[in-house]
Amino acid sequence: MSIRNNTLLELDEFLPYRLSLLSNTVSAAIASSYVERFKLTIPEWRIMAVLGRFPGITAGTVAKRTATDKVAVSRALARLQSAGYLQRKGDKTDRRRSLLQLSAAGDRLYQRIAPLAMDFENQLLDSLTERDRRHLDRLLTRLMERAREL
Repeated sequence: MSIRNNTLLELDEFLPYRLSLLSNTVSAAIASSYVERFKLTIPEWRIMAVLGRFPGITAGTVAKRTATDKVAVSRALARLQSAGYLQRKGDKTDRRRSLLQLSAAGDRLYQRIAPLAMDFENQLLDSLTERDRRHLDRLLTRLMERAREL
């Protein structure tokens, strides 16, 4: 990325566009390994990954953790529940909310997919040195913090 004329938007050099392309490309590549095999969409897998790590959270928290629109989260949750991968339990402190967790079948599926996801990440990161990986992690963290400030 170079210093450029700030009045001319060159989309191919525009950081938000490049990050979006990278995210979409990586998501599509990893999804190809489990969409056909496990019949899950990208939002469904992301939700399963979040619930595998943070069971007992609300749909709103899922939406925040996955950076996914609440409507898309709601649809994906309904599909996961219909498939038997998700359980909803009433929140004892607020009856309007449901706490979500993977069912036993959902957890078994998660345990099958998670290693594939981690293997994909390793393959992707194999193109970087260990120093590059640490540097990338720091940069992504700083950019995320700054984006939240803006």
